[in-house]
Amino acid sequence: MSTRSRWVVGKADGTRLREVLARAGADEDAVRDGRVFIGRKRARSGDETVKPGDAIQISSRAEETAAATLLADEDGLVAADKPAGIATIPDQTDASSSLLASVARAVGCAPSALHPTSRLDRGVSGVVLFARTEAAAERLRVAREQGSYARRYVAIAAVAPSASEGEWDAPIGRAKDPRSRAVGGRDAAPARSRFAVVGRAGLWALLALDPITGRTHQLRVHAAHGGAPLLGDRLYGGPPGATLASGRVVSFGRVALHALRVRVPRTDGSLLEVRAPVPVELREWWRAAGGEETAWEVAATR
Repeated sequence: MSTRSRWVVGKADGTRLREVLARAGADEDAVRDGRVFIGRKRARSGDETVKPGDAIQISSRAEETAAATLLADEDGLVAADKPAGIATIPDQTDASSSLLASVARAVGCAPSALHPTSRLDRGVSGVVLFARTEAAAERLRVAREQGSYARRYVAIAAVAPSASEGEWDAPIGRAKDPRSRAVGGRDAAPARSRFAVVGRAGLWALLALDPITGRTHQLRVHAAHGGAPLLGDRLYGGPPGATLASGRVVSFGRVALHALRVRVPRTDGSLLEVRAPVPVELREWWRAAGGEETAWEVAATR
């Protein structure tokens, strides 16, 4: 995790960003790392002009997180297994710790040469595909339109939905909180998610989820709206922890949602399938609650 400090430029602070950074006890490494914002704009150089009243946000360097694991690199595509806790693309923290930056380092290219064709929320793990060429990006854009960009997620819900399987189709738009989305929110757009209960452990349910559309936070919003908020998903009503039947207390440091599998067409028309192993913490939560280990494979293959 990183922390942020805020500095409002005063008349005596100078007119260049580097002068303000020096007064704030930071240096230009923060700019190079993508950790400095002037208002809402990421700073690119210490030479940028600032004026009194400008708000400068400086994030500390992120703690070391698990590096992304490459799952495939072929046909103009790179697939990576994103750990929970890092952003897919740079946000208002350390740009160098994003999945995009990690994958670019791993394949030896500039981050600008990679185009993320899907994104996972910071608290979610699993497969993310990047296009390395314009042709690959276009191929996946067409695949989305034609419904041949298939994704399978697994999730642990605090409560099972009322039906054992079905489809959630409530439209999703912007909520009052800019960080979140809501069913029927502002500028709501059509959204569809298929779900199936593939295992139960007390009140908990292991879900296999297929997003048909790709709205922001879609699966999390739909699950919560369907009466099945996900473990650790505090933004949408999921519990931050639980006391199990054994008396063990478990804290959820992430959202119990994982992009398990992606299938997309190759250039020759065959299918590329990429899987990311279910993280240890999710398996452990499920096992500790009495869930069957075989439910994970059911979720992957049904």
